[in-house]
Amino acid sequence: MNSYRHPGLVLTDRRFTVPLDHDDPGGEKIEIFGREVVASAKSDEDLPWLVYLEGGPGFGARRFIGTEAWLGRAVREFRVLLLDQRGTGLSTPANRQTLPLRGGPREQADYLAHFRSDSIVRDCEFIRPRLTGGAPWTVLGQSFGGFCAVRYLSAAPEGLKAVLITGGLPSLDAHADDVYRAAYPRIERKVAAHYARYPQDISRARAIAAHLAEHRPESGGHRLTPEGFQSLGILLGGGNGSHQLHHLLENAFVGGPHGTELSDTFQEAMRTVTSFAGHPLYALMHEAIYGHGQRPTGWAAERVRAEFPQFDAAASGDDGPVIFTGESIHPWHFEVDPALRPLRETAELLAARTDWPVLYDTERLAANEVPVAAAVYHDDMYVDTEHSLRTAAAIRGLRTWVTSEFEHDGLRAGGPRVLDRLLALVRGESDR
Repeated sequence: MNSYRHPGLVLTDRRFTVPLDHDDPGGEKIEIFGREVVASAKSDEDLPWLVYLEGGPGFGARRFIGTEAWLGRAVREFRVLLLDQRGTGLSTPANRQTLPLRGGPREQADYLAHFRSDSIVRDCEFIRPRLTGGAPWTVLGQSFGGFCAVRYLSAAPEGLKAVLITGGLPSLDAHADDVYRAAYPRIERKVAAHYARYPQDISRARAIAAHLAEHRPESGGHRLTPEGFQSLGILLGGGNGSHQLHHLLENAFVGGPHGTELSDTFQEAMRTVTSFAGHPLYALMHEAIYGHGQRPTGWAAERVRAEFPQFDAAASGDDGPVIFTGESIHPWHFEVDPALRPLRETAELLAARTDWPVLYDTERLAANEVPVAAAVYHDDMYVDTEHSLRTAAAIRGLRTWVTSEFEHDGLRAGGPRVLDRLLALVRGESDR
């Protein structure tokens, strides 16, 4: 273990060796990384543990600097474990560089089948007694981390003292098709709100899409296409996302010796937002997190988009607005992004897979005895509010805080206040 300090904190890097397949404990092992964080003044105290599960899939736990965001509130009473879920961060990362060590696409897909929330929860249960001495801990799950928390309640509630969820109550039974059928109208509402705020962006976006359709430039090996441009709409799910998108668009064009062209500034910004180099599991596993039973996910977002022709990259024509997308993965992602291109066949095999285990035990959730509180963000672009509220009603004792004060990144934006509210709810205290 390696311990060091930030202002007001003691941090300890911890590594755990866990089975790749928990049903085969004597088989292959992988390494899981977690960063323990405790207030300096309480570093010697026997504090209860809180484990943080990041959103995604595919993102390692946030690397905090000091007591920023919600962490400062958490260490007032908890010893925190910031867990890199398997395949992310420092936990045996899975990407175009490491996956070929598994073999070909079939071997890679079979390997990645062990990287859903069911395996993540079993990692947590493997780690928990080694840190807590067997005591249950509190889970804080953001977005996909909340999906993992609901799986935890289904599979191992005995390991939980309490559960806090922010923007991450999944549907318990929706197929990926249902998820995206609900998502496209939400995204369209976010786009309409953006254009109402920044009407000048209508013509800008149309001009950019037309230029990309004609020229198809590359930036750092990343092919920039109209469909890729549309996917900048993923920004619209955050509290400041509309402003970020506007600022990105206003830098789009410059005058060069051969006339008007897309600026390097814009091309680099677009590549940065749309690249999966830092989180390839998001693209590989995004639809798999909704897989259950014998029905394949089958590129659900791509298929369902055909029901919403206004999202077609060419639909804007000469005078219509470009409708941005976001929170959806398509086959073309694996053609334009150099971080994903070598993994196209692996992605196809995952999309065709028909043996995904059921993730949620509805009977067990209906009998739940673990205190649970969830922040549900009104018209959340990433997680459907109606699906979330149905799930909230299906989990015995779950208390919700439905708010329009924050977008999906409320835990980051609201920090201590969001965590305070959820802790009050889970403890049955009056609102404060």
